[in-house]
Amino acid sequence: MNITQYALWTAVVTPLLETSTVDFESLTRLVKQQEEAGNGLLILGSTAEALNLSLSTKKAIIEHVVKLKPRLPICVGVGGHLMEECLEWVKYLETLPIDAYLMVTPLYAKPGARGQYQWFKTLLDAVTRPVMLYNVPGRTAVALNLEAVARLSTHRNFWAIKEASGSVEKFKEYLKAAGGKPVFCGDDALLPDFAMAGSSGLISVASNAWPRETNLYVKQCLGRTFDAKELWTNASNSLFVVSNPVPVKRLLFERRDIKSPVMALPLSHEDMASAEPVLRAHADVTRWYNSQKDRT
Repeated sequence: MNITQYALWTAVVTPLLETSTVDFESLTRLVKQQEEAGNGLLILGSTAEALNLSLSTKKAIIEHVVKLKPRLPICVGVGGHLMEECLEWVKYLETLPIDAYLMVTPLYAKPGARGQYQWFKTLLDAVTRPVMLYNVPGRTAVALNLEAVARLSTHRNFWAIKEASGSVEKFKEYLKAAGGKPVFCGDDALLPDFAMAGSSGLISVASNAWPRETNLYVKQCLGRTFDAKELWTNASNSLFVVSNPVPVKRLLFERRDIKSPVMALPLSHEDMASAEPVLRAHADVTRWYNSQKDRT
């Protein structure tokens, strides 16, 4: 499948039942919603709470999604701090009909340029599908190293970067280091600014809740026709009033798209006292989307 035609990838949440087991019925519904909207699927990223799930649970999730045979590309998250475990994970994923990988900087250790280069090169050498590197220093405690990116940019499996530092200036640096390869915005609220700086698209949390709406948002931003920055900034920020993905799962629960807002520990849905911020955002985004349809 041609992954390059997808400007929007949804970092799909993992719906859980009250028993903390995977709600596969709701997961199927979420995948179908993304399919109807035409958004690429990112499965088992940080928004999916992948690092808080057991290996057997992660395997069950990706096998379920693959069996649905969505008419969409499937990108799968690879993260952690133990190389042996990561290699075992990608060896397993290589046996499945998936399309790409999202590989985040190693957690906790804060490696430098050479350590990051060796880490990523080892993983890129071990796979046969395109790889998007993920910069999210707020979670990993270290930024994706620019020198390492420049060295990796010519690797046969280097595809793109997901940039979630929150800085347009940093984004521009990664764009340069990537040597012409795509750099995607990793913050829903910042896409208008990142698009103006050369972003190829968005890896989104918001599109879990608003698949069609976010798809239109991305198209307008990339096409330089977007004019609702304050609305989308506020709506996107509502999904981060507490740790992601607590707010978006709460909204999906309120809308009955998933059966429970339960999180995998150490996250807890009880940390979000009120659904009012996300419900207000939902009303605003729905109103905006309907107004755009009325224009066509």
